[in-house]
Amino acid sequence: MPAYVIFIREQTHDPAELEAYAKAVGPALEGVPFKPLAAYGRLEVLEGSAPEGVAIAEFASFEAARQWYASPAYQQAAQHRFKGATYRGLIVEGLPAPGASSKPTRRCTAGSQANASRGFLSPRATHSAS
Repeated sequence: MPAYVIFIREQTHDPAELEAYAKAVGPALEGVPFKPLAAYGRLEVLEGSAPEGVAIAEFASFEAARQWYASPAYQQAAQHRFKGATYRGLIVEGLPAPGASSKPTRRCTAGSQANASRGFLSPRATHSAS
């Protein structure tokens, strides 16, 4: 089943560290099969407090996402993110592919993924929560 890495930026402390992270995260993703789904785009808060930004990526499995996150290359890059802002980070296991289960599934169509190719996890863009 696919899994999703979600980073929620709560508060920026040092923009220079986030810029260093943006430069370092690319090499940490090299050769890693993943699909960027959202990267600090427009958001609307439905409940709770507004984050500064959200990034979401799909990995082939929960284990693949965990392995990437724990990799030395990513952990080295992440040190800049830790210094640059307060984040919440999660790995969420997805649902089985349609047809993989005998239970009924619900389908919905996602909006445009035109922005998905913008640098995944790059905190450069900041958007209002309104």
